Amino acid sequence: MTVLQPPELIVTEQHRVSCDGGGGALGHPKVYYEIDRDTGFVECGYCDRRFVQRGGPADTGG
Repeated sequence: MTVLQPPELIVTEQHRVSCDGGGGALGHPKVYYEIDRDTGFVECGYCDRRFVQRGGPADTGG
């Protein structure tokens, strides 16, 4: 049975973020996102990293 690890969670002060997969040549093209103010987060369409705005609705403080 394969156990999937949860996507990486990145808490940020910014509402605009970029993601390149963090793997250097093994990552993905750099993409830019804007965190939704209603949900407080955005997920990368390539690697599923979740960017959460500190103090926003999705910030659980953990």
